[in-house]
Amino acid sequence: MRRTKSITTPLLLGFDITDAVLSQLARASDGYPPYNIELIRRGGEHDGDRLRITLAVAGFAEGDLDVTVEGNQLIIRGRQSERPDADYLFRGIAARNFQRSFLLTDGMDVSRAALRNGLLVVELIRPDPQQVVRKINISASD
Repeated sequence: MRRTKSITTPLLLGFDITDAVLSQLARASDGYPPYNIELIRRGGEHDGDRLRITLAVAGFAEGDLDVTVEGNQLIIRGRQSERPDADYLFRGIAARNFQRSFLLTDGMDVSRAALRNGLLVVELIRPDPQQVVRKINISASD
């Protein structure tokens, strides 16, 4: 029997934690780049869940960053190349690639991503299930 573990992390609200999820967290926990996760509260109570993930990506241009949703994961990748023509007297800022993954609950989707002043801001939304209405067409059968 697989045992469900209890863990408190803002990345896994509503998830049952299994060994596979914990293994994935361990691989992604090197701390680079640092990030914040905010809960955004707006207007009425039926706006749905809104989250904002902000990553510190100083030195990365828009073309160096890739934000994708694959299955139930938000994956943010940064790729920088070395400047072969640079003649450093001191090198304290490395051209470092990264990949950050965040598990998404069902229905959570990226509403926008923007790079400003060295910060990549990714906004997520999960509409309130009570506000999502689907019209079902009824067809007559013979």
